[in-house]
Amino acid sequence: MIKNALVWSLIVFATAGNNLRAQVTTTAVPFVLIAPDSRNAGMGEAGVGMADDVWAIHWNSAGYAFQTGSELGFSHVNWLPQFGFSDLWIAHAAYKLPVQELDGTIAVGLTYLNLGEITRTATSGPEPIGSYKAYEFAIAVGYATRITENVGFGISMKLIRSALAEDAGAGSATGSYEPGAGAATGFAFDVGILYKPQSFQIPFTSIDFGNALSFGASLSNIGPKLTYIDRAQADPLPLNLRLGLAAKVLESEINNITVITDFTRLLVHRDSTKADEFYKGIFSTWTGGTTSDQLKQFNVGMGIEYWYGAPKLLALRWGFFYEDPNAGNRKFMTFGAGLRFDIYGFDFSYISALEAQHPLGETLRFSASIGLGGN
Repeated sequence: MIKNALVWSLIVFATAGNNLRAQVTTTAVPFVLIAPDSRNAGMGEAGVGMADDVWAIHWNSAGYAFQTGSELGFSHVNWLPQFGFSDLWIAHAAYKLPVQELDGTIAVGLTYLNLGEITRTATSGPEPIGSYKAYEFAIAVGYATRITENVGFGISMKLIRSALAEDAGAGSATGSYEPGAGAATGFAFDVGILYKPQSFQIPFTSIDFGNALSFGASLSNIGPKLTYIDRAQADPLPLNLRLGLAAKVLESEINNITVITDFTRLLVHRDSTKADEFYKGIFSTWTGGTTSDQLKQFNVGMGIEYWYGAPKLLALRWGFFYEDPNAGNRKFMTFGAGLRFDIYGFDFSYISALEAQHPLGETLRFSASIGLGGN
């Protein structure tokens, strides 16, 4: 039946954002949470406090407010390699362009998840009666500007299309699935802020970090539920809160080291019958449970990046991602490297899962970027 394919598709990419049980029952389109670039993926999938390249549209679009020049980026990864599906992959593209007349930077991002060719079977047995191509994509358009010398603000709008099964048509005419099942279109927006102080002193001490620290926060996938079958069965978007910082622990002409840390949490609240709308979920998700229970809902990603060269030439990266056992239990280390040559950049990252046969284990990401000049 076609519904079996829908469930299979949800299970396949459920690991993108949370544990299988939580993602299938909590949100639609978790693919929008997947890290797009190899650089940040190699640092424990963190980046909200740094956001200093073309991929800021995913991590924190406010980062564009402090960037100069235009840039184009691409990435590709065979997703969930442990499943062995050659046609399960995800690709990203991003572009940024400073616009003097707008006193800021505009950006465009594209995410495409290919779920491959899926066979549709009859209700009476396993006999194939057709096939269809399942996919999902999101297109985002963003803008960022400085609201003060040290504070940047960014916002992006996104169109989301999820086609996990065929639209209503021949299948519904034969009664093989519900009309309208399997495909949905929606929209969302992201907001972010980035604070880069020229001087940061710890209160009541003489310790001053100068301009070595930056702090970021973003709220992504703010929007109404997606409807696959009918409104009563609509699923919320993965409304995601991200808080973090970046620290330049070494900065010299030849050697540079940056440490970053992110804390992320889904702001989705639902009971056994339905989920709250996003404007309620932002607040209701904090109710119930102890303070300890609430803190355990945060995932932690941290990483370190070392650059060698003047200008920067070669990078080495390491990171760690942690999710509480009761919230999904994803734990993995990440490794990465990067190369910059003139206007070209190349990066790769690798996930080493801390448990055997984890779907994310041995994931390799590849990214490329081109600096297109500009002010």
